[in-house]
Amino acid sequence: MADVLLLSAADVRAVFDLPAAIASQRAAFGALGRREARLAPRLLLDGPDGGVAFCYVSRLPGTGAVSKFGSVTPGNAERGLPTVAALVTVQDPVDGRPVAIIEGESVTTLRTSAASAVAADHLAVPDASRLAVIGCGVQGRAHVRAMAEVRPIGRVTMACRRPETCGVAAGLADELGMRVEAASARAAVEGAQIVVTATTSADPVVFGEWLDPGCTVVSVGSFAPDRAEVDDGVLTRAASIVVDDVPAALEHAGPVVAAIRSGHLSPERVRPLGPIVAGLAAGRESADDVVFYNSVGVGVQDTAAASVIVERARASGAGRLAEL
Repeated sequence: MADVLLLSAADVRAVFDLPAAIASQRAAFGALGRREARLAPRLLLDGPDGGVAFCYVSRLPGTGAVSKFGSVTPGNAERGLPTVAALVTVQDPVDGRPVAIIEGESVTTLRTSAASAVAADHLAVPDASRLAVIGCGVQGRAHVRAMAEVRPIGRVTMACRRPETCGVAAGLADELGMRVEAASARAAVEGAQIVVTATTSADPVVFGEWLDPGCTVVSVGSFAPDRAEVDDGVLTRAASIVVDDVPAALEHAGPVVAAIRSGHLSPERVRPLGPIVAGLAAGRESADDVVFYNSVGVGVQDTAAASVIVERARASGAGRLAEL
């Protein structure tokens, strides 16, 4: 077997920055919208204590197949470990041999927040400047940085669910040079134009009655049927309900599954992000509409990210080759 490029988290961070990540996610969802991508069904496997193992496989035009296998383990927060762990494997587009193995948590962190930024760029009101983030972990922090790339964010309010993350707001304020404050979830959400939920909660942390007209809600922690970061009221109020992939969302997106089960949502109202990014559909109809976006995570996100990472790593000499 030919040598395989091994890329660590440090290697990924060295070659894959936020602008590149956002561009990769625009390409991924644009390809989905134009039906140019191949996307296998998403697999989830329940684990102990609320943990979930997952596997994605996909291909974009000109790329080999890319697979990500990993886990989400909520209990890792108390162990001082990342809640997401994963490996990404990249195949050659011609002969199918593995050409790269990439540490996946670093890929997931950046591509997830970058995809949310792409969604917000197409769904949020153009002048959105007030951001609320529920969850101060790795994804919460990454989403503050990503949203500031696509909207003129001037004020951020964060609700931290764990005592050990309560200093995050002050650190981000210094890093980004903007107003970042800590507050309760309700206080953070009220008046916000973009609300991001980045938790592993099985119960709602955001309620529809809290939302102002024109608000866009982005949920990234509702990735399984038993995870519902928002209540039925959010979906009931939403004029538009958008997801990364409709079949995956109807099976795995907790708030969508719950709203359909309760009779508050028709499956036909759930729309994919891809055609919106591809310019084939509108993101919102009115500035006063509440819009809900639920991301469960799909393979084309990793394929697009991995393609950029491998190309840049080869050009810069990052990583190391290993014979398997």
